Amino acid sequence: MHSIRQLHRSFVSTATMSSKKQGNRKKSSGKSNPSEENKTPTVSAISVNKSGEIVLRIHAKPGSKQNGITDISTDAIGVQIAAPPIDGEANTELVKYISKVLQLRKSDLSLDRGSKSREKVLLVAKDSITIDRTTQLIKTECENG
Repeated sequence: MHSIRQLHRSFVSTATMSSKKQGNRKKSSGKSNPSEENKTPTVSAISVNKSGEIVLRIHAKPGSKQNGITDISTDAIGVQIAAPPIDGEANTELVKYISKVLQLRKSDLSLDRGSKSREKVLLVAKDSITIDRTTQLIKTECENG
């Protein structure tokens, strides 16, 4: 004979499995919208946000021998940083280096996201530089790197 506990476990696991199966079904209206399926977000390493600030997506490489921009892709700007990733030293050095490259004050840059990640987002203060000039200076630094 089964104990009440065994019957309860069996009932609960069966009920859980059937509810998961029902939850995974997609309700379809029968109409497909090809414009929604083909939409891929276009992300650029250098862009402007709604506030007018320039957004720099950075892939940081801390602990390098010297600072430098290694590559520019559509996803991020590769930046090697000559500081260890300890106690925010690499973040401070990153802001200092990018401000030097863009010929801006450090106060014109701020770390928006990624303080503990290699993927970072820097914001350049509105009206401090144009996006074209930013792109030009970063490409020049990458080529001369």
